[in-house]
Amino acid sequence: MSEKEYDRVLHIHTSDHWNVLYQSIHYNPYEATPYAALNELFEEYEVAKTDGVVDFGCGKGRLLFYIHHRFQIRVTGVEVNRQLYEEAMNNREAYMRKKKRTDGVMHFECCPAEQYEVKKEDNRFYFFNPFSIHIFMKVVDNILRSVEGEKRSVDLILYYPTVEYIQFLERQTPFELFKEVTVPGWYERDDNERFLIFRYEH
Repeated sequence: MSEKEYDRVLHIHTSDHWNVLYQSIHYNPYEATPYAALNELFEEYEVAKTDGVVDFGCGKGRLLFYIHHRFQIRVTGVEVNRQLYEEAMNNREAYMRKKKRTDGVMHFECCPAEQYEVKKEDNRFYFFNPFSIHIFMKVVDNILRSVEGEKRSVDLILYYPTVEYIQFLERQTPFELFKEVTVPGWYERDDNERFLIFRYEH
């Protein structure tokens, strides 16, 4: 299916490209993860009914609707841009209106990523290069502080990972590379077309 056909199945609108001007140079332009890439990820990466997924820089919420539709688990979107947040909320209303099953909680917060209060139920964190390494470091620190307070295994899922993100995790955190998932047909042309999952068992 095409991107727009996937959107129609979920009753959402995430396929349009946006040039969003952020107030901070630390935030990157919004871009949704392709559905084809998400299909590959979740063929090889398992999530459980007890998992809680947080998408930092969620934009219009595509990842969250995809996961909620497929797995009916708790999902949270964190978006700093008010316009994108409002689009995500509009999508949520349309999605819930058409959804027969509403298992799992779907929540969105409009705030800078580094100000998001990590919940004890949050244990899977998704990043598609949403912001600078400086903010990423603060977010990871918040996650680790949460784990110290409520011990659990947590995963960081990086799509199209940057060298800065990878080096920081490998050299300055207790996270270890758990799995790599490449996107067939794309990875051969661009070796950034992959997901890296870093795990911390506490």
